[in-house]
Amino acid sequence: MSLTYIILLSIVIALAGFGVGYFLRKSLAEAKIKSAEAQAAKILEEADKEAEAKKRESVLEAKEEVLKLRNDVEKENKERKTELQNFEKRLIQKEESLDKKSESVEKKEEALERKETKIQKTEEQLKEMYNQRVKELERISGLTTEEAKQILYSELEKELDYEAALMIKEKENKAKEEGEKKAREIISTAIQRCAADHVAETTVAVIPLPNDEMKGRIIGREGRNIRAFETLTGIDLIIDDTPEAVVLSGFDPIRREVAKIALEKLIVDGRIHPARIEEMVDKAQKEVEQQIRDAGEQTVFETGVNGLHPELIKLLGRLKYRTSYGQNVLKHSIEVSYLAGLMAAELGIDEHLAKRAGLLHDIGKAVDHEIEGPHVAIGVDLAKKYKENTEVQHAIAVHHGDEEAKTIVAVLVQAADAISAARPGARRETIEAYIKRLQKLEEIACSFEGVEKSYAIQAGRELRIMVKPEKVDDIASVKLVREISKNIESELDYPGQIKVMIIRETRVVDYAK
Repeated sequence: MSLTYIILLSIVIALAGFGVGYFLRKSLAEAKIKSAEAQAAKILEEADKEAEAKKRESVLEAKEEVLKLRNDVEKENKERKTELQNFEKRLIQKEESLDKKSESVEKKEEALERKETKIQKTEEQLKEMYNQRVKELERISGLTTEEAKQILYSELEKELDYEAALMIKEKENKAKEEGEKKAREIISTAIQRCAADHVAETTVAVIPLPNDEMKGRIIGREGRNIRAFETLTGIDLIIDDTPEAVVLSGFDPIRREVAKIALEKLIVDGRIHPARIEEMVDKAQKEVEQQIRDAGEQTVFETGVNGLHPELIKLLGRLKYRTSYGQNVLKHSIEVSYLAGLMAAELGIDEHLAKRAGLLHDIGKAVDHEIEGPHVAIGVDLAKKYKENTEVQHAIAVHHGDEEAKTIVAVLVQAADAISAARPGARRETIEAYIKRLQKLEEIACSFEGVEKSYAIQAGRELRIMVKPEKVDDIASVKLVREISKNIESELDYPGQIKVMIIRETRVVDYAK
């Protein structure tokens, strides 16, 4: 068999296989298409049947819904018709009632018209009778109507004035009694709520020594140590026979405190000579300045008075080392601040302002050793300098009664200051010394010619003098008050200032017989 034959045979077989395969696939595809068409027709037929069934169901449901709506509408219409019928019945009844009332009103109006006519006739008759009586009264009294009115008004006015005066007097007495009672309650409540310590202090300081040999070291060779110490501190160092103690005496409390601290440091250190004394005094001064700042800041914190100028806070700290009749001025100022604030709270006024004024009322005492003048005037100047509230300035100015108080806060500060100073144990001055000082004031005034009487008031801060007007005229009064003031300054020792006032009164008396 040749190669060509084999190739041809293979081609023929391949073509035959391709044809057979083609006819087989075609027949199978046609059979699948026919089966799918039959199945699709069947599905369409079932869908048509199902759609027809659903259509019939929907129609039935729609018919039922329409029927239901129709029944509801009919039912609602029936109910509305019933309501309308009932409303019509009520309207008819109201119309009938209104008709009846209208008839009744018409009858009443007719009756009122008849009564009004009758009243008018009666009024005319009464008016005529009144005119006749007035004319008869005028004829009998001999007065016209206007004259009689004036007399009656004047009598009524007198009676009302008298009754009003009685009422005013009664109200004044009642208000005075209630005011005094309320004032006592407020003051007692404030005192009870402000429990302060006894703050009496001394003006000397006693320094204990480890032994008596220390006295010689303090004095130094030919007294050079003690002279250096007194020169640097401005305080007198008293060394006497008192065992193991020396005394520091000085009017300036800050210098006395510096001297005390410096001496205590020197005693502990043991090296006492002028250079060491100067070093210790310098350290003590810095320590005291820090204590002053701390005391001022602590005071502001305790009282709750905020917004003070830093210099005022420092001045408050200086009051820690200032005493008045043995009473520590800083503690006194804190106490006055508390008392004024408590009384202000009871009265419903500005508590913070009252506390501020109370705290600063004696601020002038912090520098009254350095600036000439009374502490009141110095305090006012300081308050103005550091832009304090005008009410605070006024309270400082009047707290000793030198001027008339114009605000409630100023009055409260005056009261709080008096309470704090008069509290038992607050000040060391005995009642005997106090009375003697007042008596001496009055004796000085009465020793001058032309003085009739004299009265020491305001705890000895004011002296009022009554003079004989026929012996002392207005010009002589000016000269007399100056002489009395100079005499008081030379003969008495007292804190602050004393106001001297001369009163000259002329009375003219005569008798009607």
